[in-house]
Formats: sequence, structure tokens, C-alpha cells
Amino acid sequence: QVQLVESGGGLVQAGGSLRLSCAASGHTFTFYAMAWFRQAPGKEREFVAAMSWSWRGGRLYYRDSVKGRFTISGDNAKNTVYLQMNSLIPDDTALYHCAADRDYYSDSSDATASALYDYWGQGTQVTVSS
Repeated sequence: QVQLVESGGGLVQAGGSLRLSCAASGHTFTFYAMAWFRQAPGKEREFVAAMSWSWRGGRLYYRDSVKGRFTISGDNAKNTVYLQMNSLIPDDTALYHCAADRDYYSDSSDATASALYDYWGQGTQVTVSS
């Protein structure tokens, strides 16, 4: 059974930093896309950042509001993905989920679509105080 386990969430003051980690296990295939989504109370789940790998290398995708503050990194050979979050603001408060898929996404419309990711973690809470 495939499992994605997130860690690294917590409570931080505005302007602070957190690093989220996601590790996948229980599968024999390779993920070619791994991403972070978040969901705040009473709001829809939204895309945050994604990586997608092909033989040509990796492609990165970011939500506009996190560009310049968040950095996604990872290694699909190790089935891990990270999200370095700097300059956090209260609007970043949410439950952050890791997602993974066996497909390579060369287009941002695919990489940012939660419905296309087959595997999900339970989430790690990030709370940013003002």
C-alpha cells in the first residue's frame, strides 16, 4: 500500500520559515510528479508547488502568491519532496498535503490540478501567527 507521510509543520510567527518533508513508501514504481497542496478551514484545496521529472530533467511549478518565498525540491529516485517556506504570512496557514503521481506533467495546467494526482498524504498543519 502506497503511503505518503508529511512532516515539518508547526506554529511560526509571520516572517519565519518552515521546511516540510514528504516521503513515499510501499510502492515499486517511480513517481514522476510530486506536489504540495494546502487547504485552509472553510476554503477549497489549492495548489502550492510541484516538481515533475523526465529524462530531460525536472520542471518546477509554483502558485503565484508563493513565488520567491517557497522552494520545492526533491528526488524522485528517493521518492521524497521538500517545501522550504520562507517569509511566511498568516495567509499561508493551512493543512499542507503532499501528492504524487506516476505521470510526467510538462504543462502547468496539469501539474497544478489536484484531480490528476493519485496518491495523497494526510497532511501537516502550518500555522502562521501575526
